[in-house]
Amino acid sequence: MTQNFGNIMKQAKKMQEKIASIQAELESKTVEATAGGGMVTVVVNGKFELLSLKIDKEVVNPEDVDMLQDLIMAAVNEGIRKAQEMATAEMSKITGGFNIPGLT
Repeated sequence: MTQNFGNIMKQAKKMQEKIASIQAELESKTVEATAGGGMVTVVVNGKFELLSLKIDKEVVNPEDVDMLQDLIMAAVNEGIRKAQEMATAEMSKITGGFNIPGLT
C-alpha cells in the first residue's frame, strides 16, 4: 500500500514538472488574430498577454472612433480565444484530454 502511494506521488510530481514545462513553452508561443479584414492585427502569447497591436492607418478616422474600438476589441478577443485553444491543446497532451480545472 505504501509502495502504491509512493508511485502515485512520483507520477504526480512528473505530471507537475511536465505542466510547468508546457506553461513555460506557452509563454513563447504566439497566435495572431485580425479584425476588419486585417485592419487590426494582434499577437497574443500562450499566457494570454497581448504582445503586439497593429492598426492600419486607413481605419483611423477621428469621426468614427467607435468602429476602431470595436475592431480592436474583436481582434484582442479573437487572439485570446486562439491562445486559450492553443493552451488547452498543449495541456491535453499531458492530461490525456481530461479537463483539469486551473491548468489553462
